[in-house]
Amino acid sequence: MAKQTREDKEALYGKLVATNPAATLKGDTVPYTSLNGHMYSYLSKDDIVALRLPPEAREEFIKKYKTNLMTAYGIVQKEYVAVPDTLLKKTDELKLYFNKSHEYVSSLKPKPTTKKKK
Repeated sequence: MAKQTREDKEALYGKLVATNPAATLKGDTVPYTSLNGHMYSYLSKDDIVALRLPPEAREEFIKKYKTNLMTAYGIVQKEYVAVPDTLLKKTDELKLYFNKSHEYVSSLKPKPTTKKKK
């Protein structure tokens, strides 16, 4: 089977984000989703999709999909899990976790914005 290209992954990630009407895909070089100033999913420069999950869902996800915490720029991101490529293709299965990720971030206190109001 052919390895997924960055374009394939961007398309699959876009399809995943589209399953949640409250989610908006942002970013040009690193596509991501965020809510109230908190990022909750992204496609890394290394072509790995990461989801930010609450502790219980994170543990379940890691065990179920035999994956691990996301590492970016040599730093382990404690709240993010790396989505296996095989799961990325299963939008219906993955959207459950994408929605958990969105719910989790919506429960966090909004970050103050740094943009100046016009």
